[in-house]
Amino acid sequence: MTDPTTAPYYPMARQCPFAPPEQATAVREAGTVPRVTLWNGVRPWLFTDYDDARTVLSDPRFSADKSRPGYPLSSAVALAETAVEPTLLVLDNPRHDALRRLVLGEFTVKRAESWRPAVRTVADTCIDRMLRGDRADLVADLALPVALTIICEFLGVPFEDRDMFRGLTHTMNVVAGTTESAAAARQALQDYLEDLVAAAEHTPRDTFIGRMAARHLPDGTMTRRQLAAMALLLLTAGHDTTANMISLGVLTLLRHPAHFAALAAGPDPELLTGTVEEMLRHLTVVQRGIRRIAVEDVRVGGRLVRAGEGAVAAIDVANRDPERFPHGAEFDPTARAHGHLAFGYGPHQCMGQSLARVELQEVYAAVARRIPTLRTAVPVEEIRFKTDMAVYGVHALPVTW
Repeated sequence: MTDPTTAPYYPMARQCPFAPPEQATAVREAGTVPRVTLWNGVRPWLFTDYDDARTVLSDPRFSADKSRPGYPLSSAVALAETAVEPTLLVLDNPRHDALRRLVLGEFTVKRAESWRPAVRTVADTCIDRMLRGDRADLVADLALPVALTIICEFLGVPFEDRDMFRGLTHTMNVVAGTTESAAAARQALQDYLEDLVAAAEHTPRDTFIGRMAARHLPDGTMTRRQLAAMALLLLTAGHDTTANMISLGVLTLLRHPAHFAALAAGPDPELLTGTVEEMLRHLTVVQRGIRRIAVEDVRVGGRLVRAGEGAVAAIDVANRDPERFPHGAEFDPTARAHGHLAFGYGPHQCMGQSLARVELQEVYAAVARRIPTLRTAVPVEEIRFKTDMAVYGVHALPVTW
């Protein structure tokens, strides 16, 4: 059994910006389930095996409620998620499923596909602007504008307010921040969205907020605060993760020129779909694991996790488990990445994954098709990776063509 007084610190440091930490990978290869030490001294169990990670994320004996004593918080800012109206991410059943059922119809594959022309138009508009010069920042000039535009139009949030809520999101995601600063940012964003919900009650619009306000507020099945919290989750997660996957994914494609050239030679829907799924698996931008706490004794992978003990599902490591993905650490868009955990697993699996897939498919295809000579404008060693954020990616990506 792991000696809790010598439990290694988690998350471990990366040695390669395109791979999980070697120390965490070694845990999976050794077939062990160690305790790890978090920033605040809490020592949860670390699960790196694919099957074990799925169990942690789906077994109802594990709670997502961050307010429970001993919960393995990822940082001080993580506690702020319970400081205002809790989002779906931290609710357990029956509250979680009851609230989730009210909005699931908004996230069907069919509805996501209806956004494909809009994503294509936004991506082409951004690329048009980029091509007026000979150099750009792929994050500021493409990834963020696409992700922000689509999520704003989907929710019914004014695009002109993007700098405000982008700044608040940043404060909520900086790992080195404080609970107080993150809670203040979350409260400000909650208040802003509650105002939008109130406006939608009086002036209905065909947006997520407008439809939900008209459907659920009059009969009380959802409160104004709950709808605002739902919108907050979608707004912050919906643009941040997608923008990071766009920029980090394009950088990965540039490191694999044969795959980039194959996309440029398209259209090849099967290759495009495979590229996106493999990118999600290979990169897994949720870099600090998904956390849970046991509410009953539960055995996972031969390890007994007792009630009150925390568990971390290291999905970035689990997504390279060769028992599930034979190509493991390799990036191979022709391999089947079906069943990856990039969007989580179980009752809290990401609702917006179909829309995210549409965005990634359209942007990767547009970049390869329209800028086949794209290349980084600086050495990879000069690129600043987001090791300081809850979601992995790059702070900026200078490119030329």
